[in-house]
Amino acid sequence: MTRSRMANEDKILLAHGSGGKMSHDLVEKAFVRALANPLLAPLDDSAVADFRGRLAFTTDSYVVTPIFFPGGDIGRLAVCGTVNDLSTSGARPLYLSLAFIIEEGLPLKDLQKVVESVRATAEEAGVQVITGDTKVVEHGSADRLFINTAGIGRIPAGVNISGSNASPGDKVLVSGTIGDHGIAVLSKRQGLSFGTRLKSDCAPLGKMVAGMVKSSRNLHSLRDPTRGGLATTLNELAKQSRVGIRIEETKIPVRDEVTGACEMLGLDPLYIANEGKMIAIVAPGGADNVLAAMKRDRYGKDAAIIGEVIAEHPGRVVMKTVLGSSRIVDMLVGEPLPRIC
Repeated sequence: MTRSRMANEDKILLAHGSGGKMSHDLVEKAFVRALANPLLAPLDDSAVADFRGRLAFTTDSYVVTPIFFPGGDIGRLAVCGTVNDLSTSGARPLYLSLAFIIEEGLPLKDLQKVVESVRATAEEAGVQVITGDTKVVEHGSADRLFINTAGIGRIPAGVNISGSNASPGDKVLVSGTIGDHGIAVLSKRQGLSFGTRLKSDCAPLGKMVAGMVKSSRNLHSLRDPTRGGLATTLNELAKQSRVGIRIEETKIPVRDEVTGACEMLGLDPLYIANEGKMIAIVAPGGADNVLAAMKRDRYGKDAAIIGEVIAEHPGRVVMKTVLGSSRIVDMLVGEPLPRIC
């Protein structure tokens, strides 16, 4: 076998997207063996599954660059992001679809590494990948690898969680330190070092949310603060529920590395993306129970109550600063860190 032929067999070619034998071989070698489960096994054009009760359904796309970063990769990100979106409705995530858009020339070992990450993360999250697709585009028409997902989960009886349910007096909780994901990806992309190895917080939060739901019937709203960070997500919730939100800067958990990086780069941790954090808005009587449920989970050990919902200035977020003054925290305009998820 010539060296050039061996090199070609180690990379994704346009022929892998042709629908012919090379496509089938790629699907079998890179996907089916790694993600095997009874619902995927038939390899029909649609998966068939039984459902009872109310369902949550979501879809998303992932275009992060680089595709491997400290603490994760595009495969783990795709599973976590979809699972977490389902969890914001209180649903138990069950099934995922994944569609891979692959740039010609991607090393096969990189694709296999991403798929193995998908498998491991799906197993951790307790979900199954039951259908999917692959497409190959010409070199230069994409950036190595994009992933599109859809997810389905079942909402337990009696659970009613929505961004429109926040009421004055409710407490605002966050499950841990903010800004880790965005700064970790930026540091890898730009070759920056901040003295310690900061990792993305990318994590599946379905099991933590299930514990939170069981801990209190007073859980009103959940949201994962991804693009736009904590500040933008709180503004979304304030507008959706037509309430004001007041937070305290000293109570917001932020790693020193994130604070230092943001100061150096002229960024604000409040607007940096997260991929393993959850905001919860809870009636006062249930806040301590929900906080305890967060802290019992390994992804919520740094959880904190950071503020409350107020009747004043509906649709606005106000922060009490370290100096004791107050300032409006607006929604993000533009995107300081593109291609972060």
